[in-house]
Amino acid sequence: MNVETTRRDMLKGVGLGAGAAVLTPILGQLAAHAAGDAKAANRLRVVFVMQGNGMMVDHLFPSGVKPNNKNGRSDTTKLIDVDLKDRDLHAALEPLTPFKNRLGLIQGLSNRIAYSDHSCEFGALGCCPKNKPHNATIDHVLADAIPGVYRHLGLGCNDQMRPDNIYCFSASAPGRPVPIIATPEEAYKNLFGSIVSGSMDAKAAYTHRTNLLDFMATDVKRARNGLSGDERHKLDGYLEAFESMQARQSQLLAMSGEIKKHAPALPEKLAKERSSSLVLETQFDIAAAALISGMTNVITLVSGSGGQSGGSFPEIGVANSHHIGHGGSYPGMTYAECFVKVRQLHTQLIARLAKKLDAIKEGNGTMLDNTLIVYLSDSADGHHPSCYTWPVVLLGNLGGKLKLGGRYLDFPNYETKGHRTLANLYCTLTHAVGKPIDKFGVADVKLAVADQTGPLAELLA
Repeated sequence: MNVETTRRDMLKGVGLGAGAAVLTPILGQLAAHAAGDAKAANRLRVVFVMQGNGMMVDHLFPSGVKPNNKNGRSDTTKLIDVDLKDRDLHAALEPLTPFKNRLGLIQGLSNRIAYSDHSCEFGALGCCPKNKPHNATIDHVLADAIPGVYRHLGLGCNDQMRPDNIYCFSASAPGRPVPIIATPEEAYKNLFGSIVSGSMDAKAAYTHRTNLLDFMATDVKRARNGLSGDERHKLDGYLEAFESMQARQSQLLAMSGEIKKHAPALPEKLAKERSSSLVLETQFDIAAAALISGMTNVITLVSGSGGQSGGSFPEIGVANSHHIGHGGSYPGMTYAECFVKVRQLHTQLIARLAKKLDAIKEGNGTMLDNTLIVYLSDSADGHHPSCYTWPVVLLGNLGGKLKLGGRYLDFPNYETKGHRTLANLYCTLTHAVGKPIDKFGVADVKLAVADQTGPLAELLA
């Protein structure tokens, strides 16, 4: 029995209703699994999580690893490769501890070509000057290599909680920016059909979203009756992701109502109370649903980037990340403790996404086994970055294509023999997904001593 026949039989037997458009991809994948097509059933996925305000170098140090030079690095002349097995993660990364044996903590990769005083914008994912995309960014290069129904999905929350989309990070080609959708409502409409008219008020919009989810729940239940245990388990995970998203949508709607109720006296205050963390949780829920359903294989999640702020998180006592970027603090915390609090909030969301993917069986493993989460900042190593090192946290191994397995790697310093760049890491990802390229972005002409081409052999399986 071939995959296409199995897929047609499965779809015919289910008799989908309103959820057909979004359930078809996942049922097609389940059909591939039923037909024994492991390659089709085990899709590779990459999720980029990019946070504003810099990734502090010390946040990546596991216990027992300390800096010994003025740049805050561990070494300047040789590669450091440390097993994380018997070491504790920094408090900022502690929420990722359950996945420690799948982590790669990467230091020492430069990206000076993207240098900017605050956000490096297109340079973060494009390894190019910040002001305009000189090439497709790595998320879109990978999207071409592992395409889904939706080629690429960009979700996020911008630095000042504005509703307008973000156009300064992701690009499909030179000079072609691609939007990061900055509100969950817009993301929902774009992903799940033109269900909601722009002229509808918040209550009507929510009613339509609720109806669609109800219809889809019915379709999921109808579909699962004809599936075996493993396939049924995956659909259950898909339904859970949508139910989580629906609950978060309800909270967002409630806040929107309060803003209207109290306008115009308190719109600014209440707009801030629609917190970055709540929007981010919802965007992560939407991302999980899109991945589990098979609608896309590449997602870029942006948090508080594209400016000088880094986001506002009043619920954890950090009202303005720009303030802590300049050494400011809030009552009861130093600025360094504020940075840890904000990092923990993000790593909790990443861990929550990883847990959802790890709970869903896929082939001989789980969805997480075939996924890579790349966590970095658009501002390299700080609010005012140097870009001599661009800390990156990797979680997953892309179906065995990478050898992370719980490692801390620190590459030799800039202008030192053996130094490598962020472009080398991105070349590594293209090799891992089976569409290798050995040159990425714009080369750093001042970096004659380093090999800026090819993958990082230390990471490839």
